[in-house]
Amino acid sequence: MEAMRTMKSELRRPDGQPVRVLVVDDESTLAELMTMALRMEKWDVRTALDGSTAVTTAREFRPDAVVLDVMLPDFDGFEVLRRMRAEQPNLPVLFLTARDAVEDRIAGLTAGGDDYVTKPFSLEEVVLRLRALMRRTGVTEEDAGARLVVGDLALNEDTREVTRGGEQISLTATEFELLRYLMSNPRRVLSKAQILDRVWSYDFGGQANIVELYISYLRKKIDAGRAPMIHTMRGAGYVLKPSS
Repeated sequence: MEAMRTMKSELRRPDGQPVRVLVVDDESTLAELMTMALRMEKWDVRTALDGSTAVTTAREFRPDAVVLDVMLPDFDGFEVLRRMRAEQPNLPVLFLTARDAVEDRIAGLTAGGDDYVTKPFSLEEVVLRLRALMRRTGVTEEDAGARLVVGDLALNEDTREVTRGGEQISLTATEFELLRYLMSNPRRVLSKAQILDRVWSYDFGGQANIVELYISYLRKKIDAGRAPMIHTMRGAGYVLKPSS
């Protein structure tokens, strides 16, 4: 059975206009990369490199969602969120943080953030989180969601649901990104370097053995008790293909 992919529908505002996203991050290179990735979705994107500019831009731009770094040069993302929500009470916000401590996650969600990702992250993860966030909060028109299907394995890119043989499989954000990359390239051997570049694309200083570790995590969830779909090609990399 060959891999199939449904067309990803374009998210738009109820009035038919492109959705508006404000990216707030003091790392200009990262802000530019995120902006490029979001514009590939045909969204209207603005950027701000500090908190005061973010608040002013939000007032004028009236974004449908905000990607907001916690650490900013003037005041933190929590204060930015408070000021934005004073004018747009239901504004969806995806926090970015370089810190992975539990207390930082709790602080972000307690402050009113709708979701968060920790650095380093893949740009595709930010896009997926934003799509799901805007659909969940009713910002955009509902769509059917984009699905990747390989054999009896199915992945919904918007709802982030994964099933095999109809059975629900729970994945972490990184496991989801790795599986998504493998399923986007069925029957193709992907090297560790390719996987590192795609899944851990931003400022990742780790070693290739992180790929081996996450492949083993995926196998335990995807292949456990079933015919294997994830295969190691010794000296070359990994390949995902239907079990029959």
